[in-house]
Amino acid sequence: MDFEHSPQAAALQQRLDAFMQRYLLPYNAAWHQSVQQGIFPPPFLEDLKSLAREEGLWNLFLPGLRDDEPGTRLSNLDYAPLAETMGRLPWAAEVFNCSAPDTGNTELLHRFATPAQRARWLTPLLNGDMRSAFAMSEPDVASSDPTNLQTVVRRDGEEFLLNGRKWFITGAAHPHCKLLIVMARNADAENSGDKHHGHSMLLLPMDTPGVEIVRNIPVVHHHAPEGHCEMVFRHVRVPADHLLGTWGGGFAMAQARLGPGRVHHCMRTIGQCELALELASERALERESFGRHLADYANVQEWIAQSRIEIDQARLLVLRCAWWLDHPDRTTPAAVRAQVAAIKVVAAGLQTRVMDRAMQIFGAMGLSPDTPLAYFWTWGRALHLMDGPDEVHLRSVARHELARAKARMGATAAYFTTPEQMRAPPHLSA
Repeated sequence: MDFEHSPQAAALQQRLDAFMQRYLLPYNAAWHQSVQQGIFPPPFLEDLKSLAREEGLWNLFLPGLRDDEPGTRLSNLDYAPLAETMGRLPWAAEVFNCSAPDTGNTELLHRFATPAQRARWLTPLLNGDMRSAFAMSEPDVASSDPTNLQTVVRRDGEEFLLNGRKWFITGAAHPHCKLLIVMARNADAENSGDKHHGHSMLLLPMDTPGVEIVRNIPVVHHHAPEGHCEMVFRHVRVPADHLLGTWGGGFAMAQARLGPGRVHHCMRTIGQCELALELASERALERESFGRHLADYANVQEWIAQSRIEIDQARLLVLRCAWWLDHPDRTTPAAVRAQVAAIKVVAAGLQTRVMDRAMQIFGAMGLSPDTPLAYFWTWGRALHLMDGPDEVHLRSVARHELARAKARMGATAAYFTTPEQMRAPPHLSA
């Protein structure tokens, strides 16, 4: 198990960092100003996207990318450090056509779309000509258990009829969002008793009659211009060829989408934590209080050290997960699922702790929009709930560990030193 970056990944990381330093960071203030003025996406974004594609920094996230498709095919492990670099600037991923939820949706289409669906939806996504969103969570049920979903899809002749409500749909307010992948419960599976084959995914054009964006929901009072939207679907009709994959295959497809996406999320988080640690360390060296620099105080030194250790620990765990995704023959699917659950919990906890320490070192400035820390903290707090709450993922890890314990039950008995065992030592054979 080797986590060293391949020569290709190392070279791409250097090029990506240089591109961001040269082209993106000088536009960072302009990006925020444009968003504040209600101009989104900023007019210069398409120029940056074109430049990134010309530089070969395009579609870096898809291990199954075909030779005739635009971009660079990388393994999950090789993409991980690139995601970390992009994470330092939250709007950077769109420049390289590596934004969530497009990455997960592209993977779904890449694996399950028909040739006609690929031509209509996948090709424009790979070319960066449109954006997409994924609708799963619902306001009235615990969406961490997908079997609870109440949005219903039913067959009606040569069409599907969709009714329901979804929320926290990332990207749905983006002006270029043209496609919504909706996870819904099959009407004919309500009484089947098969909870894991009763859901399907529909490819829903955003301009379909009956599709309505109710609101863009702020997250901890942060308003994302691309949106975390609440949407309703009232008697929405789409042709039968808008079914993605198989009828009843939605749950399995949703699970297949999670692994690489979690690695991307976690590595972007680690990039943000690295930036926060850099900012906090420099602040501690230049800021004085009671005649001493903050860096001279033992508690501040402890915060910096703890952040350094926790970031490195989290990175190793995520890289191991990425390596396992690239080498499914080296472990079991159950182990991979547990690892995917584990990195999500670790990343959320890491981000909230590191940001909290950095904000404390910055003082009141850390609460303001003058630094990215407050926004990073908001994103970290959301991670405790996004893609399922921590408690669900902890349960997954625990179940895997308990299953391993059942399989080896009794194997640890030799480590006990009870009086009975001491009275009956083993006989040594010649």
